[in-house]
Amino acid sequence: QPASRGIIMKAISIRQPYAWLILHAGKTVENRGWLTTYRGALLVHTGKMMTREDYADGLAMTQRFCPSVSLPAPDTLPLGGIVGQVTLIDCVQASDSPWFFGRYGFILANPLLYRPLPCRGFLGLFEVPDALLAQLEVVA
Repeated sequence: QPASRGIIMKAISIRQPYAWLILHAGKTVENRGWLTTYRGALLVHTGKMMTREDYADGLAMTQRFCPSVSLPAPDTLPLGGIVGQVTLIDCVQASDSPWFFGRYGFILANPLLYRPLPCRGFLGLFEVPDALLAQLEVVA
């Protein structure tokens, strides 16, 4: 279910192709250098840029951790908007997950894919305006 109107929703900006890997390929850890105590629904926002290094890194992760998945071409990955939703269930400093390599790992579950919706991103967790929440559309 997409976020309901009238509910304050938080989002996190994640560069591509890592956002795609979270929503499509079972990447359950988002690595960060900062701790959060927030738990619950979290919109996945993609940054406006993706470097060649990011894409190459994502491709290597895909081939290593989920070889049956094909990472889309870089020019097809949506940028600069909300693309999905996850549940942030924990923030850890250690994990057996192959996706974990950061100081802190945000443990994510229940990925839900939305049609890309242009939206400005911010650092850290940020609130998404109610008017945008009403425009979110789940991809079947």
